[in-house]
Amino acid sequence: MKNVAETPRCAVAPETVRVRMAPSPTGYLHIGGARTALFNYLFAKHHNGKFILRIDDTDTARSTDASMREIYTALKWLGLEWDEGGDEGGPCGSYVQSERKSIYDGYVAQLLESGNAYHCYCTPEELEEIRKEARANKQTRSYDGRYRDLTPEAVQRFVAEGRKPAVRIKIPDTPIRVDDLILGSRNIDPATLEDEVIVRSNGMPNYNLTSIIDDAEMQITHVIRGTEHLNNTPKQIVIANALGLNVPQFAHIPLVLDSGGRKMSKRHHGDLVAVNRYREQGYLPEAMLNFVVRLGWSYDDKQEIFSVDELIEKFDLERVGKSGSVFDIKKLEWLNSHYIDQLDIAARTDAVIPFWQEEGLLNNSIGDREWLEGIVEAVGERLTTLQDIVPQTSYFFTDA
Repeated sequence: MKNVAETPRCAVAPETVRVRMAPSPTGYLHIGGARTALFNYLFAKHHNGKFILRIDDTDTARSTDASMREIYTALKWLGLEWDEGGDEGGPCGSYVQSERKSIYDGYVAQLLESGNAYHCYCTPEELEEIRKEARANKQTRSYDGRYRDLTPEAVQRFVAEGRKPAVRIKIPDTPIRVDDLILGSRNIDPATLEDEVIVRSNGMPNYNLTSIIDDAEMQITHVIRGTEHLNNTPKQIVIANALGLNVPQFAHIPLVLDSGGRKMSKRHHGDLVAVNRYREQGYLPEAMLNFVVRLGWSYDDKQEIFSVDELIEKFDLERVGKSGSVFDIKKLEWLNSHYIDQLDIAARTDAVIPFWQEEGLLNNSIGDREWLEGIVEAVGERLTTLQDIVPQTSYFFTDA
């Protein structure tokens, strides 16, 4: 069988830095995702490279078009325009994983033929039994490899029973080396891993398979993502090595934490982590970018305010820390107030008009522009968010 990796599908300039943001459209873009997008964007622009938006929607049950559109809206509001992918397309065909299944099928066939993967006919009951035994023996593996070497007769019997197999990658017996541009290098003991399911019994490929294949197909040079993906990295390296694919350079950025040291998440913090929430409340994208970039990256102990051009010039992974960064809403409020104050009266008036209109204080006909600018000037530097204009000025309209 011909090596699938030998058939290039993506014509790109050689030696170009190529990074990607690969959100799952299962909800809104959260602060951690925005930071991942920003770090990738800045790294690409600093190196005159390409920033790619890929949609990882293999979780078909939870992925929605509405979530995808909301992610696009949030990224565009932040000014993080992508060079390829998303709703823009590009030289690599579709950038939506659910539309790339035939590509993955070709690689899976190659893995099966080479003996680096196998069909697993394990039933849910068997898997639960294996997990119980592993827990009782305080083992980390939840699968024991019992279907690695089936005879043709056994396969025929399982097929006759109507079993639908999953496909598992074979974990090698040798340590897996993981090189990380932020966290350094380490060797992963294969005994801590199990033969990963790469295709579910319903025929749908899993994240670790699709992610590393698309990184290779789209010639991604650097994978910059959160440390929650650390456990996926050795599995993806195993798949890449088995297929003869180039392995990108990895850089795992620290978690975003709340004041109590817990990871900021949709589950525990609700819409506090939703990027679009801040847009709706009147935060400026410049303030959000300035705030988010400091969640893990620092330039020096003096400079707090950075323009986007300054960030592109100064950003590098060597200044990204290894420990988690605390989400401090007070700092975001201070930054937002600063950026609002930098707007001249005309621009500030333009920015607050939609909030007056949403409150019903103004209709679509703006009316006396000079009067509105006078109100904004009277408020002065007392706006933390643009939304604050409503309680501070509503009496001007109700008494008019």
